[in-house]
Amino acid sequence: MSDTLTILALTLVTCVGVGLIGAWLLHVVRRRSLRHQLTIATLVPVVAVAAAVVVNVQFMFLSSHDSVVILIALVTSLVLALVGAYLVMRRIVDASQQVGVGLQQLVTDSSSPIASASGHTKLGSGSDLPQELAQVLTDLAETRRTLAESRIRERAAEQSRRELVSFMSHDLRTPLAGLRALSEGLEDGVIADVPRALSHLRSTVGRMTGLVDDLFALSRVQGEPRTKQQQLVSLTELITDVASEATATAAARQVALDLEVPASDRLAVLGAPDDLTRALANLVANAIRHTEPGMRVHLTGRRGEDGRVQVAVVDACGGIPEDSLSRVFDTGWRGTPSRTGDDGGAGLGLAIARGVVQSHDGRIAVRNVDGGCRFEVDLPSPAAAEPTR
Repeated sequence: MSDTLTILALTLVTCVGVGLIGAWLLHVVRRRSLRHQLTIATLVPVVAVAAAVVVNVQFMFLSSHDSVVILIALVTSLVLALVGAYLVMRRIVDASQQVGVGLQQLVTDSSSPIASASGHTKLGSGSDLPQELAQVLTDLAETRRTLAESRIRERAAEQSRRELVSFMSHDLRTPLAGLRALSEGLEDGVIADVPRALSHLRSTVGRMTGLVDDLFALSRVQGEPRTKQQQLVSLTELITDVASEATATAAARQVALDLEVPASDRLAVLGAPDDLTRALANLVANAIRHTEPGMRVHLTGRRGEDGRVQVAVVDACGGIPEDSLSRVFDTGWRGTPSRTGDDGGAGLGLAIARGVVQSHDGRIAVRNVDGGCRFEVDLPSPAAAEPTR
């Protein structure tokens, strides 16, 4: 065997032996700090080369002078490798600790909604960290933000549900107590005007049926994705019909109802006519209910510059406090005591209107105007021919 082959064999055996020892050490410290594992992984190749040089010196394949020079270079390389490994390890360990802090914050937020709402603890900057770990920190921060927003929506929905249950309990308890008193009076024969009592029973049952219908409509528009078949609908005709039906109610409350729709544009939209009628009727009824006697409610329909169909209902309610505008369409919201009365409904009409509009890929909003409020509905208009109803 030539000297070259002998050197290659000794070098290979030595490096493989050192590599196996390094692999064993990595297996031993696999559950310890990443710092230990990176140190071993950095030292193994340098130690393997140094051991190969020493073995070859022992077999006299290298001169003593040459071996000293090589060993000095290896020691210098080892020092540089340790310094570089330390710098990399410090960054990785710091990033790992920040990832751990981020995960702990997620756990804390999950177990304590109050802590989640009180604010986020800002994690360290990822500018000095490896790209992969910096991305993990960014993803954790985005996850925390998304979860916090989700919890805020859940708490708002829960608060809305509690208010709805409270309002509905009151709205049902009062007529039920009246029905019970009337039924007991009829049964005992103490009510002289039986026809009037029966008429009162019928009207009370009608109001309760309306409440149940509103609850059913709300659950439908806020529940599963709509499966009702949609068709081309003329909003011009729907608005006109709603105004005609609300005229008597407006007159009874001494409120004037003004209607303005285009004569040559049927304002075609794609949707469910029954649902759209209910949403518009709720908006108009709400406006009439809160407008002072002698004032006016304006109902208009038009096509915007972008081709979308816009409907506006302007009342004379005196306006809504700015801090309450964001809650107008919440389920069960009734506003200030001055806007709530025996005829104030269950607070479902506007929530149903919002659900219907959103299910038609539209937008609904409210803002204060001079002397009242302006409710605006914006619906997409399909590129289609003349609609049919």
